[in-house]
Amino acid sequence: MVKDAEKFAEEDKKRRAAAEARNQADSLVHATEKQLEEHGAKIDAATKTEVEEAIAAVKTALEGGDADDINAKAQALTQSAMKMGQQIYEAQQAAGPEGEAAAADAAPAEDVVDAEFSEVDEDKKG
Repeated sequence: MVKDAEKFAEEDKKRRAAAEARNQADSLVHATEKQLEEHGAKIDAATKTEVEEAIAAVKTALEGGDADDINAKAQALTQSAMKMGQQIYEAQQAAGPEGEAAAADAAPAEDVVDAEFSEVDEDKKG
């Protein structure tokens, strides 16, 4: 049994690396797609196309299952996502306080009730 474990140890390491690469890449794809959906209007068309192509490349690599390929495509997606994040940040900075105030005004007002309370110790009451 020990010999079998030693025999398959390298194969197990490869499977584990592939599974970890797959999980990380899948998470990256999900997060990037969500960010693209939420902030797509704040980035230029070239960057948007670059990010979409990088997402497609990672999805294709995920189907293949090669850990090295998945990691390489995920790294490229990370770089594209960083460019997208920078453009989103710059767009938010350009909006400045006026953009933040407009967003705050657009938010629905909550019904807030201000109240005072005091704790009553039942043991001391008697």
